[in-house]
Amino acid sequence: MNESVLQKWAKPMLLAAPIIWGSAFVVMKHSLDSFTPLYLLAFRFTAAALILALVFWRSWRRLDRGYLLGGLATGTLLFLAYAFQTFGLEGTTAGKNAFLTAVYCVIVPFLNWAVARKRPDKWNILAAVVCIAGIGLVSLPGEGGDLTMGLGDALTLVCGLFFAAHIVVVNRCAQDRDIFLLTTLQFAFFALWSWAGALLFREPFPTGLTGGTLLGLAYLVIFASCGALLFQNIGQKYTAPATAAVLLSLEAPFGVLSSILVGEETLNAAMAVGFVLIFLAVLCSETKFAFLRRGKKGVDSPAPDGYNSSQANTLQTCDGEK
Repeated sequence: MNESVLQKWAKPMLLAAPIIWGSAFVVMKHSLDSFTPLYLLAFRFTAAALILALVFWRSWRRLDRGYLLGGLATGTLLFLAYAFQTFGLEGTTAGKNAFLTAVYCVIVPFLNWAVARKRPDKWNILAAVVCIAGIGLVSLPGEGGDLTMGLGDALTLVCGLFFAAHIVVVNRCAQDRDIFLLTTLQFAFFALWSWAGALLFREPFPTGLTGGTLLGLAYLVIFASCGALLFQNIGQKYTAPATAAVLLSLEAPFGVLSSILVGEETLNAAMAVGFVLIFLAVLCSETKFAFLRRGKKGVDSPAPDGYNSSQANTLQTCDGEK
């Protein structure tokens, strides 16, 4: 696919991904009634890898050591993030799981600073903090809710760290590479780790699956994996990690919004304030509020937030090439 077209649609894809994930939260929670966590991930990502491998079969001619290393790195980090999130989901509420996962929004700018030597500016930091505050108001329980930290919450916090590492590594590995092949290999390595983990921990193999369960699995494979995760990787290739983290963290409020739309939750004042804060965080990350500072002497308009080819040259790809 044409690079200019992918670059044009990068940020809309990063926005579409959390919308899909938000709607998939309830599906995943119900799927755990029929699947153990690792077998759910194994079936989901094996199917997703096979689908992408067939759809983008022309990309395989580019396969080399760099792609394998990139797929291994991104697939391993994504597996660890999803594994901790899925096990955490068994021991906490969906809202708390979504909020605690979203701490990667704060971690990414600083992790990228350590890895890529790209210092986060004050707008990156402000956007991350405001976004987390908004997600907290949207996702955490209301009056009388249980705000204690349990094992499920702790596991979810660890998953947020791995999601942050995954975002940074994808940004580095995607430069000058076929994102479709890289994503296919990422899913393949993810699936291998999932099968190995399920066998190692001797999880019971799922049996007696109903039509509804298989339909839910199909949704997770086609939309939440082949769709949303591919959108994420494409979007990250052309977007700075700090901005990508803010957009991807919208998964939590979209999940709560989906619950509201289907009648499982009720909109309250805290949620409304949270949605406003999240909107301001995205606006800050995307524009750095330059439109409010125009006309002031000595204030320059911010440079575009996405990585261009000159920025990509400062980053090493996964096989060590400049």
